[in-house]
Amino acid sequence: MRHLLETKTLSRSDAIEILDVAEDMADTQSREIKKLPTLRGRTVVNLFFEDSTRTRISFEAAAKRLSADVINFAAKGSSVSKGESLQDTAQTLQAMGADAVVIRHGASGAPRTLASSGWISAGVINAGDGTHEHPTQALLDAFTMRRRRHGAASRGKDLDGLRVTIVGDVLHSRVARSNVWLLNTLGADVTLVAPPTLVPQNVTGWPVRVLYDLDEAIAADPDALMMLRIQLERMGAAYFPSEREYARRWGLDPERLRRLSADTMVMHPGPMNRGLEISSEAADSARSTVLEQVANGVSVRMAVLYLLLAGEQSEQATTGSDEGGAR
Repeated sequence: MRHLLETKTLSRSDAIEILDVAEDMADTQSREIKKLPTLRGRTVVNLFFEDSTRTRISFEAAAKRLSADVINFAAKGSSVSKGESLQDTAQTLQAMGADAVVIRHGASGAPRTLASSGWISAGVINAGDGTHEHPTQALLDAFTMRRRRHGAASRGKDLDGLRVTIVGDVLHSRVARSNVWLLNTLGADVTLVAPPTLVPQNVTGWPVRVLYDLDEAIAADPDALMMLRIQLERMGAAYFPSEREYARRWGLDPERLRRLSADTMVMHPGPMNRGLEISSEAADSARSTVLEQVANGVSVRMAVLYLLLAGEQSEQATTGSDEGGAR
């Protein structure tokens, strides 16, 4: 695996390999000493042009637990805020000897530009680009679903037949896009639920069913219900009458929670707007996977970094090739 830019083009075998390696990484995280020497001597740069706490810390923890050196680069207060281009920033990182760059950027396609530009030889991991994709979030969501479904027998398994309903601000959600493509690849049946104004215009080509009524979706008895954050910071116009009206029609309130099957997973990529898209009762219930998703995020990102760096290194050692092919 040379880069991880999106889930749309990720094959089923590659996706399952990442999830299986994440299982191995999760096993190591239950030990007293969690650190592995796997990426000793490698340098991972977290290049964040957008604010992030959860994703950046998760990648930092993942890299450090693999013994990599980590450089955190925030655009605010850096040369970027003075007008430095992505090319100049990339060439600076190249000169520093970066082996992997984890990039979050407000422009859709920025990670692909970085990966294909020739400005840098490092592997590139997309940590969220505009409203395009957020592949490691989708992978950790799939990892969480697979563990809940298959338990200790998860290795090698897909999500065939799993009914997943994704609810909320699909229009602005790169998490939703990455999940749609990955879940479809793994065999899940995906339904989107949102106000008409928060459904993208181009979903006719997506492998999904679209509903506008959350109660109808709950009546269909989904195996997993993923509530998306309402991204008020990306909304320059009124997409629904009021936050109160949104919560009433599309929020997972206590009454809707009670109508879910006992084994339905309640998911949220975080951070949560409690009382808007999800109630505290739902977020803190036994059905909730929210904290599992956070913990699993470290294991999945460890797996991605391992396959990007240690996997590539071992392949070069055995083949003499300088191309990091998909493993």
